[in-house]
Amino acid sequence: MILVSSCLAGQTVRYNGTHSLNAGIRAEVEAGRAAAVCPELLGGFVTPREPAEIVGGGGDDVLDGRARVIEISGADVTELYLRGARLTLEKARELGAHTVVLKENSPSCGSAEIYNGAFDGTKAAGHGVTTALLRRHGITVLSEHNYRESLNHSTKGERQA
Repeated sequence: MILVSSCLAGQTVRYNGTHSLNAGIRAEVEAGRAAAVCPELLGGFVTPREPAEIVGGGGDDVLDGRARVIEISGADVTELYLRGARLTLEKARELGAHTVVLKENSPSCGSAEIYNGAFDGTKAAGHGVTTALLRRHGITVLSEHNYRESLNHSTKGERQA
């Protein structure tokens, strides 16, 4: 079993009330080989919500107290992101998931790129809070851009069983 971002499975949970449907990921959920999770909703957010970015670093910096997650209005929502990350880790452990596919660029889910914290649309190398926590606990985190090969490998044994 793997975990995937709910928005990639077609659920309208993104900050602006949209989804980022990936048909392959939705098929894995529908087949029961993947479970959908939204770290931001687990953390206590609602949809829609203000856009947020990590200011002062990346996900590891947030975990270590050196950076914050701030909404475009200036509200500090770091604790909600940390809570969502912890609850996502609990869900991954509960399901025995060793691979998680999360939405790129998100301050929670980004695995290679996140927005730079200036709210100007510029992306920078880095990863989100949930990705950082999962990786610290030995869980592989991929984006919708690089999941396919790993997904096929991680579910191959389940399909043969």
